[in-house]
Amino acid sequence: MTEKEKKKIFIVSRKKRVKVERPKLKPGADKGLKRVFADIGVPEKAPFSPDPFQIKAIAAVEKADCLVTAPTGSGKTWIAEQAIAKIRETGGKAWYASPLKALSNSKYYEFCELFGAENVGILTGDRKENPDAPIIVGTTEILRNQLYDAMHYGETFATDFVVLDEAHFLGDADRGVVWEEIMIYLPERIPMLMLSATIGNARQIAEWLAFIRSKPCTVVEEKKRPVPLYSLFLHPSGTLFPLLSPKGRKGLHHKVLSYLDAKHPPVFGPAQHLPPMGEILQVLRKYDLLPAIFFLKSRADCDHALSLCEDNFINDLHRKDMIRDQIEDVIAKCPHVAKHRQRWQLEHLAVGAHHSGQLPAWKLLLEQLMTQGALDAIFATSTVAAGVNFPARSIVFLNSDRFNGVEFMPLTSTEFHQMTGRAGRRGMDQIGFAMAIPGKYMDIPMIAELVSSPPSDVLSQIRINFSMVLNLLLSHTPDRIEDLLKKSFAAYLIAKNPPKRGGKAVLSQSHRGLTQEFRRHLNFLKETGYVSEDGSLTEDGVWTSQLRVDQPLLIAEGFRQNVFPKDNPVLLAAIITAFVNERESDDRIAKELIPPELSKSFATMRQGLKEFIKLSILRKFTVRPFFFRPALAVYTWAKGEEDWEKTVQLSELDEGNLAMLILRTADNLRHIRNLSEVFPDAANTANEAIRLILRDPVISEYDG
Repeated sequence: MTEKEKKKIFIVSRKKRVKVERPKLKPGADKGLKRVFADIGVPEKAPFSPDPFQIKAIAAVEKADCLVTAPTGSGKTWIAEQAIAKIRETGGKAWYASPLKALSNSKYYEFCELFGAENVGILTGDRKENPDAPIIVGTTEILRNQLYDAMHYGETFATDFVVLDEAHFLGDADRGVVWEEIMIYLPERIPMLMLSATIGNARQIAEWLAFIRSKPCTVVEEKKRPVPLYSLFLHPSGTLFPLLSPKGRKGLHHKVLSYLDAKHPPVFGPAQHLPPMGEILQVLRKYDLLPAIFFLKSRADCDHALSLCEDNFINDLHRKDMIRDQIEDVIAKCPHVAKHRQRWQLEHLAVGAHHSGQLPAWKLLLEQLMTQGALDAIFATSTVAAGVNFPARSIVFLNSDRFNGVEFMPLTSTEFHQMTGRAGRRGMDQIGFAMAIPGKYMDIPMIAELVSSPPSDVLSQIRINFSMVLNLLLSHTPDRIEDLLKKSFAAYLIAKNPPKRGGKAVLSQSHRGLTQEFRRHLNFLKETGYVSEDGSLTEDGVWTSQLRVDQPLLIAEGFRQNVFPKDNPVLLAAIITAFVNERESDDRIAKELIPPELSKSFATMRQGLKEFIKLSILRKFTVRPFFFRPALAVYTWAKGEEDWEKTVQLSELDEGNLAMLILRTADNLRHIRNLSEVFPDAANTANEAIRLILRDPVISEYDG
């Protein structure tokens, strides 16, 4: 072996690090894997035949509500399609709700092909097409808002069947409240089909739904994966071992245990560095384990991983042409992609980085190429596991924790199963693989336990907010709202499992805690003039209820204090961005970069809301600070005087985050546009502001 073929490796001792020379990874596999690898291949095509759990679910949903839990790729969507088809046979209407706009867009196109484009509409905030169609696909927020409207106007909700895809989002800390509201508000006459791969307490949720909806909720469970999963361990030498003991025994494989018990186990390199990704791809390629999804800790790691794959050139000219053609197709609809910094790696190395810092069109391009089997690997943050539907033959773990937005926490069994659910492509693979790579942030024994752990329980995330209170007061008295809160999943759990003395954390989520929070919000709305003393909405309260955004009261107060630039779309977009932004920002900006009109408008807004914010804080309501830099970035973008790259640089955000900030600003502007009867000038200005900020590459024809 030549010196050029050697790479540095660090042997980690408890006392010191010793620097030695080590050859490149030498692909190898434990002999016990020979039989497993023999199963790799494409299954023979066979006529479709529904599984027993699918047939059972179809029969169940014809009589009552149904909650289906089955592994990713097992055919849950087929159940929904068949149920919708039966509803359509009798002239009925259906609503299909998913948590993500990308999923809704994908499902919309699938349903158009299946049921005919004239019969399908889509409602996601960004898109509103064929809204009176008998089949509507949309986000859960839109469905919840339509339920609010139906209650307000005393109308019959115009659907006969509702599908809630990814039902485990009921337990999502940020958005679970929307799912719970839908389940509480949905009229009992409308059957509900819930689909999820990962719910540990499905029967408990079904019992709660049966209690509040006065009708049975059938649980249909399928635990068998459509593509079996096998767990692997990659030794730093390049040799693959089974992660777990042979069948019939518990725990780690004895060779993995030997590695972990070694006094100075070899490692891939310094703890702060990524392992040699290109060499790892060579190991996976030798044993036909590609394509793969690598789950990494950060966006920076995902991007850096691409630079470690510089020798992974595509040899298959047909595949290279497929990737190039797909890229050119995207460029035609989203020209900005032509100069994407990672285009070369995608086009020549068949690898990509997928994370929230990427533009929507770029992420969609990666997903489509991966689904087509054109890529060798995607390096992704763990958020890719939540609902995005593109599989691989193997998934690779480099860490056993996950960033939850605040801190790194150990993976839960639900998160682990969401990730491993991507391993093994139905119809393309006979077996899928989950591979663990040892390192500083990897707890191998914990990963081994997660393999056989059941999904985590889904807990109630319901919380009171001003938008909820205002919208419920449109159609309910305060006393009736308190009765409605008794239907919450939190209240049900407390009733079934009363907390012991001192269980303050549990008690805070009880009905009493929800009622107290409701009363606190109600009293503040009375104090500020949005609700009258008898508990009904004032005129201001009625139009404020239509601001179904994160900070409805602050925006409403901005209108009441007349601090918004109602006749300037560029300024309005910038000012509303300050209400949307959730990130801390460095507002130290050179004076020559600050437009006087924006500085003046921003100061007017802050001064006009000063007393209201003081009162909010005094009453112990959280108010996010206003940052100028995000507003300046969107001002610059709306003005159209700087290109996208300079706007991104000015924002000090990743371009994906800036695009998301602009999309959320547009969503807030849409709600202002809906106030045309009360503020016609501002509504028209908001409409023009949306047009100015929603352009390539923030949104394109390609990503809908």
